[in-house]
Amino acid sequence: MPDQDARRENRSEELRAFAEASRAGARLIGVDLGTKTIGLALSDVQRRIASPLETIRRVKFTPDAGRLRDLCLKHQVGGLVFGLPLNMDGSEGPRVQSTRAFVRNLKPILDLPVLFQDERLSTAVVTRALIEADASRAKRAQLVDKLAAAYILQGALDMMQASAPEDGGTDRFPVFP
Repeated sequence: MPDQDARRENRSEELRAFAEASRAGARLIGVDLGTKTIGLALSDVQRRIASPLETIRRVKFTPDAGRLRDLCLKHQVGGLVFGLPLNMDGSEGPRVQSTRAFVRNLKPILDLPVLFQDERLSTAVVTRALIEADASRAKRAQLVDKLAAAYILQGALDMMQASAPEDGGTDRFPVFP
């Protein structure tokens, strides 16, 4: 499986570059970018736990980006983890192009490093968990986007932690200098 090994090594390099580019000791925001809403989640400063933050009702790019910028400033965010809505076969479709365009347009407004995280099935997993918890349809609609963002962000945080050396030494992705 040389292809899989190469992808794993490439992903490790992406994680390392993102961790080095994001401000040490700063939180990360996870973003689940939808067509009608933007789900947001926030990490703790140790970058171990993702918590749902807010759901932004999409209006137009400028006010949406402004709200995201305001939250990043308020929470002293050092980087963004955007869910990348890949097709089930791993290919990129129109939604991926839309997400990448949003990030490109966001860069002049909010100059933070961005990591793309595979978000396939995140909404389905969160919805299933809410159904199992007997949440009403209205409650699910209220929570699903920010919980999906937390699921996406937690996946990235877990990958960063898994990349830490197992010998008990310092993390490969230190939070503090």
